[in-house]
Amino acid sequence: MRVLGLSSGTSHDGIDAALVAFSVPPGGDALRARLLHHATAPYPPGLRAAIRAALPPGKVRLGDVCALDTMLGQAFARAATAVLDAAGPADLICSHGQTLFHAATDGTLQLGQPAWIAERTGLPVVADVRVRDVTAGGQGAPLVPVLDLMLLAGREGRWGAVNLGGIANLTVAVPGEACAYDTGPGNALIDAAALAVTGEPYDRGGALAASGTVRTELLDRLLVEPYYARTPPKSTGKELFSAAYLDGAGGYPPADLLATLTELTAETVGAEIRRHRLDRVLVSGGGVRNRTLLARLAARAPGVTLVPSDDLGLPADAKEAVLFALIGWLTWHGLPGAVPAATGATGGRLLGAITPGAVPLRLPAPLATLPRRLEME
Repeated sequence: MRVLGLSSGTSHDGIDAALVAFSVPPGGDALRARLLHHATAPYPPGLRAAIRAALPPGKVRLGDVCALDTMLGQAFARAATAVLDAAGPADLICSHGQTLFHAATDGTLQLGQPAWIAERTGLPVVADVRVRDVTAGGQGAPLVPVLDLMLLAGREGRWGAVNLGGIANLTVAVPGEACAYDTGPGNALIDAAALAVTGEPYDRGGALAASGTVRTELLDRLLVEPYYARTPPKSTGKELFSAAYLDGAGGYPPADLLATLTELTAETVGAEIRRHRLDRVLVSGGGVRNRTLLARLAARAPGVTLVPSDDLGLPADAKEAVLFALIGWLTWHGLPGAVPAATGATGGRLLGAITPGAVPLRLPAPLATLPRRLEME
């Protein structure tokens, strides 16, 4: 089965797409996945500006939300057809959409109306994948552990996985100790500061941070954020770690500000790696392109081998899109797509709602058990 996963994360810079062919070998406990194509469709400047204006703490009218839902749906539909034109057909699409608000018990909102995708491609679309976990007492995040735990199953050592998106999250894949949660900001504050002081959307390669000096008084002040001391399960977003979070951090040279925020991410992620005594950590997300961040993370997690997800056949830039392709496959086959130990839900739930394509829905018979391992071919 060929599933197209679509995602736009908390960096809201564009739509990541991954077309994945899934198969279940006879008599096995593995799910095989072959990445056929992956690409990123950057948001047009006007759409990205509209997203940024709608994010907390911005104030937005209901009409603006409606228009944004339509514009995002159309953008996701264009991204989907571009992949299908380039790489051939799919059987199903799973679209995460764009998160505009995430406060777990208060709700989670992803925009990007899936009907636009279904209408343009003729394919059924799984979407709105977080809210069912919330209704079961979970936080709807993080969702990536279902992929991490399958991908790392059976490997020797104390493995974990870190995704350095706008928000950073950690999965502990040690048997008997499995858990996952958002550690805090990944690129969110770095990107916000880079935009404010340079006009660029991110610190390319961490070059500006590399030229600066970490201001310990600012770092210490940022590290007292209560979120870091909370007990998992926990998740967060730009409702907390927005540009407004940096109010009062002005007056520092741009390079020093970026160096300090990079160190903040490295320390908050590194502290959790140390706490779980991990010795190998799979790293992915846009933050792996920030050489300064990776170097500081290595320094804050001494003795730990950082393994790029590319080494396991999963390109770092494609991981979240592959995740949603997997969630789509799981939903289609009647299997839960979230890990209750990570989200806090009372149990596993089928994720998302399905928007029909050009023909009536014909779902296969549900599978009895979740494959234990994911094998990237």
